[in-house]
Amino acid sequence: MPEEEKKAGKTAKNRSQLLQKALQLPLQPGVYLMYNAAGEVIYVGKAKALKNRVCQYFREGSDHAPKVAKMVAAVARFEYIVCGSEFEALVLEASLIKQYQPKYNVLLRDDKGYRYVRVSPPPWRRLTAVKQLQNDGARYLGPYYSGAVVEQSVDMACKAFGLPTCTRRFPQEFGRGRPCLNHALGNCAGACTGRVSLAEHEEAVEQALAFLNGGYTETLRALQAQMEAASQAMAFEKAAVLRDRIRALQSMSEKQHFVAAGVPNQDVIAYAGTPEKGCVEVFHFVGGALSDRAHYWVEPAPEGEALAAFLVQKYEAGSAIPPVLNLSVLPPEAERLEALLSERAGRRVRLHRPQKGEQARLVSACQTNAEERLLNTAGRQSRTQSVLEELASLLSLPAPPARIEAYDISHTAGRQTAAGMVVFQNGRPARRDYRRFAIRTAAGGDDPAALCEALSRRLAEYEARRGEEGFGRLPDLILLDGGKTQLAAVAALLRQRGYALPVFGMVKDSRHHTRAIVGEGGEIEIRANRSVFSFVAAVQEEVHRYAITYHRQRSGKALFSSALQQAPGVGPKRAAALLKAFGSLSAVEAATREALAAVPGMTAASAASLYAALHGPVDCPPGEKIS
Repeated sequence: MPEEEKKAGKTAKNRSQLLQKALQLPLQPGVYLMYNAAGEVIYVGKAKALKNRVCQYFREGSDHAPKVAKMVAAVARFEYIVCGSEFEALVLEASLIKQYQPKYNVLLRDDKGYRYVRVSPPPWRRLTAVKQLQNDGARYLGPYYSGAVVEQSVDMACKAFGLPTCTRRFPQEFGRGRPCLNHALGNCAGACTGRVSLAEHEEAVEQALAFLNGGYTETLRALQAQMEAASQAMAFEKAAVLRDRIRALQSMSEKQHFVAAGVPNQDVIAYAGTPEKGCVEVFHFVGGALSDRAHYWVEPAPEGEALAAFLVQKYEAGSAIPPVLNLSVLPPEAERLEALLSERAGRRVRLHRPQKGEQARLVSACQTNAEERLLNTAGRQSRTQSVLEELASLLSLPAPPARIEAYDISHTAGRQTAAGMVVFQNGRPARRDYRRFAIRTAAGGDDPAALCEALSRRLAEYEARRGEEGFGRLPDLILLDGGKTQLAAVAALLRQRGYALPVFGMVKDSRHHTRAIVGEGGEIEIRANRSVFSFVAAVQEEVHRYAITYHRQRSGKALFSSALQQAPGVGPKRAAALLKAFGSLSAVEAATREALAAVPGMTAASAASLYAALHGPVDCPPGEKIS
């Protein structure tokens, strides 16, 4: 019997056994947990009647969505917990999802899409928008859900309070060169000139942080009070600075798309759904102005039930729960849900469905955004699937490629060779699966050998992590930035390792633009198919960008290290420590001898030696010897 038939028979038998167990469940509210063969919880769900809900998964002929069908196929057993009411089941479900982080419960499962505001360590603190938390001694505000909103808010705060956004280091670079355009436009106080005191700078930073934390209304009120106090104290220069900041904030606030002056702090939440997918949109207001927004893909359900499940899972930390939640519809048992959220917040939290006025218009706008996301996603997925089907037809693949991996090599005259691997999942970039390789064994300039080294390491990782996400999965299609020579080398490697994976090259013309795809049988013309041509060109451009960026990073570090190692007493380790501490050669040149000596691994002698190499001879510290 073929292996596929054995597997199908085993799956059918397991599903039948699970159905028999499900038929014995009670018709009561509760929570069920699905386990895979490894004993991991892969899904947690709730039900009004456990028997009816769980049986739906395992009945023969059940028409499941692709995601549900994949989950059901992986279920080896399930367990259940009976609850006193559907509301208790809802709360328990949220707790178990947080505890187990199941693979198929995607709502709020991780924070990879969050953004933060970074406040650099003193002195001369800076504000920047960043994607990840780092253990670097800086202070972080967040998380926020919308990267665009965070960047806009930081930009607004820096401009309104005159904070620098350049890369100059203070006080090392005071007076070096003319102030930048931001100072001329009035968007920066010009700390680089040396005419802004540290105390003035810190005051502006604190006001900017108060704006980011407290919102427009509270910050404006505080600034106006400070301006009046300064005027009464006849500190007219300070009053003028505060007046300019107030005007800048008022001018920028006019560009805010949504303002809700009636309720200073609130979340506006709306749901839109189809039988296949649900979307919850959230507008977060602080100080009467929209400060953040986010959307979440959730399991489709009646609107009230979907919002109830969302609220219980999202609002766990008390400080994150605003006093008012304006909803597109009140969920079932709204009073119990309101009491639960109030208990978590340690104060009154009100659930409200506005019927008219400003709040109703905000809810309507929020729901329109949720509906628009659903429509755009459905249309995009349909177009992308069509492109993948056409690509599969052109390349004679058995099915549209769900996972595509593309590889490119970058080097400068054979030096610092780097390889980049980008991944497209269902036609979209899967950036957390991108990988980069520092080529170690291939001779400089030998692109086919470098590609083979990268693919060999990729396959070794697959064999070590088989079945896991990322490297534990094989691609449905491999694309190489290169022609017949690169293709032949990689195809031979795959055959040698026993992998029958489709691999093709992406050929460029004399102007380095995508021209065609090359297979082992020859070139395949794709320019006549505009959608496939655009997709392949986008893949080739992305992998080239990723590979060359890594190569430039390696080359920059090598040049930096080489320049520093010309100084006696500075070797590779000290050069690496200086790179980590200062970031650029110009910053090292601007540093004092004391700052250089403070870098881990440096000594007073090595700092003096480096300073002398960069600036000319200096006196050696007493009792030290420059080697």
